[in-house]
Amino acid sequence: MAKDTRMVQRLHPRLRVIENGSGPVNACRSKLSTQVATSGGADFPIDELEDGISVTAMQNSIQVISTPGSAGSHILSTTGLSSRKKLAKSPTANASYVNVVIDVVASDGQDDDAATRVAIERVKRLCEEALDGRVAPAASSQVVVRRNQVSATVPVSFLDQLDTDKDVAFVSNTESLKLDVPLAAAAADTSDRKIGEKEIHQEGADVIIGIIDVGGFDFAHPDFLDSNGNTRFARIWDQGGEFRASPLRFGYGSEFTDTHLNAALAASATDTGLPATLLERQSQRSRSSHATHVASIAAGNSGICPKAEIVGVLIDVPVAESDFERRRNTFSDSSRILHAVEYLMDFAKERKKPISINISLGTNGGAHDGLSSTNRWLDNALALPGRSITLAAGNAGQEGPSHDEDMGWILGRIHASGRIVSRGLSTELEWVVVGNGIADVSENELEIWYSPQDRFQVELLPPGESKWIAVRPQEFVENRRLRDGTMISIYNELFHPSNGENYIAIYLSPHLQPGEIRGVRAGIWRVRLTGEEVRNGNFHCWIERDDPHEFGVHNGQRIFRFPSFFSSLSNIDSHSVSSLACGRATITVSNYDHSKNKINITSSQGPTRDDRMKPDVAAPGTNIVAANGFADEDEPSWVSMSGTSMASPYVAGVIGLMMNAAKAPINSLQCLGILQRTAKPLPGGTYEWVNDAGFGRIDPEAAIAETEKFSSRSDITGE
Repeated sequence: MAKDTRMVQRLHPRLRVIENGSGPVNACRSKLSTQVATSGGADFPIDELEDGISVTAMQNSIQVISTPGSAGSHILSTTGLSSRKKLAKSPTANASYVNVVIDVVASDGQDDDAATRVAIERVKRLCEEALDGRVAPAASSQVVVRRNQVSATVPVSFLDQLDTDKDVAFVSNTESLKLDVPLAAAAADTSDRKIGEKEIHQEGADVIIGIIDVGGFDFAHPDFLDSNGNTRFARIWDQGGEFRASPLRFGYGSEFTDTHLNAALAASATDTGLPATLLERQSQRSRSSHATHVASIAAGNSGICPKAEIVGVLIDVPVAESDFERRRNTFSDSSRILHAVEYLMDFAKERKKPISINISLGTNGGAHDGLSSTNRWLDNALALPGRSITLAAGNAGQEGPSHDEDMGWILGRIHASGRIVSRGLSTELEWVVVGNGIADVSENELEIWYSPQDRFQVELLPPGESKWIAVRPQEFVENRRLRDGTMISIYNELFHPSNGENYIAIYLSPHLQPGEIRGVRAGIWRVRLTGEEVRNGNFHCWIERDDPHEFGVHNGQRIFRFPSFFSSLSNIDSHSVSSLACGRATITVSNYDHSKNKINITSSQGPTRDDRMKPDVAAPGTNIVAANGFADEDEPSWVSMSGTSMASPYVAGVIGLMMNAAKAPINSLQCLGILQRTAKPLPGGTYEWVNDAGFGRIDPEAAIAETEKFSSRSDITGE
């Protein structure tokens, strides 16, 4: 019999999984997950991993697990697995921390607005007090508020207090950031991206281009130096840095000013001077840096806005060679995006200039309807004119290999959908976790969203099992351990606070007891949905995608964070746009291959789950040549990269020119409308929206011309 639980659940299911984990489990989790950090905890047995795995080995693993009849045939060993401790006897997660976004709504009070303001201040203070006297990770942030949303770092043990707070409407988890790092190919030179007549847009001289990215900003690259040899970067906030003081509002990372950067450039110009990027050291200085390439496209001297001020925010995503201690103390989640946007808009307000922000990162969790806590935060931030946010659509558009060694389809099989036509009928999905020598220690997540009119039962069948685990609406299974150690959590929830929709969340977690690490059971996990009441019947589901990363070898198993994916039978090739890019006021860009005059096969496709038209436009994103960040003296200054990461900053730069050309303040939605109005259909297309190209490829000159006259009006009353 199901046990009774509290009537109101204010925590997102992902937070409930984390809250249910002990201190040692969350200490282990923090070294593998970007959503949990810890200031202490248990020894972790994969600190001493051996390196090495080949692409061929990964392909063989995928082939074996995808072959009918092979799934789960080799993963049922229980050798050496200890009995599970009772949770009451396990150490609590006092030293582990998560980032959350809290929706605050006053539970009482005659004046709702005034009562809500009081409630927000009270919840903010509680979050601050929860960190007082604790040795929190360096990445812990100050509490940040926008309208009735509160972003905070809190101890895992504090989640229970938030769950029972009467003024808390809902506590959202933050989502892991996704980045497909493109392969960089050396290039001899870059082409000039100058657009239209500079007399109209002044090459962006009165705007700010904000870049939120990873890999480091090579502020000393010639593409960012002005005629006096100074850098055009006005600020760089390195969220993972410790070299300079942190911005006061946020309390973590390092802030470099133009004074710091130009002094380093001057010192490096001497005969004995070190490179400027070593004198002012960022925590990431990756060869062919993604952030440098993106900034070059949008606002380099060869870029779209060569006269704009540039402000960069470096998100702290640990690179492959980072040690586990660094990972343990690091957050790389959507809260970092929210803080970056607030930082950039604070700077624009200080400078009294409009700002065009580019984000070439993504997330995949949530309802893909623009109503997640992150989407709402960004839309609220764009309420005023002179602000725009451009986002990469994502690179999850590929559903199958284009050649024998092509593995891009793994990152593309993230979406499934269907319809249950009447009560008593069911449908099944195939969810693949790879194995055969690979131990997947990531926490695989599947979210299913369906109409509030309906009631679905969900069942899960692990590989090699014959008994389904059934969960009806308003029931849940939390951290149930299978005999091989895999932990299963299933939540069947009704009426999500952000959109009123029903949703099912399924989590497959590795066994993370210190000294006893086991990956998620490999094979085909079958998910069955059965209609209990059906009035609409439609559903959509997404797999939370992991960027592949190898940790090494442990007990003969190659330890990986590896993406799970839908089988070819279950995958539906649509609705793959990054959930971060599903907002109302933000602008989403797909990857246009100029040489082939079509959309790149990897570019994510729309629409959103609520059938809105995302992506918005397409821009050049294939084989784009731009600055080669942190290159050695004997290496080329330019590299070529491909992806929606390259297409998005092109549009961000064009919007910067549009803001300069506008005769009146212009907001993000107006920029979006102008881009839709002036876009050109691809060959054979019409002006109708299509799911991979949006309204077509961007026409910068037409967009700028339309912006210049958008505020003009003609009085015809006298005619």
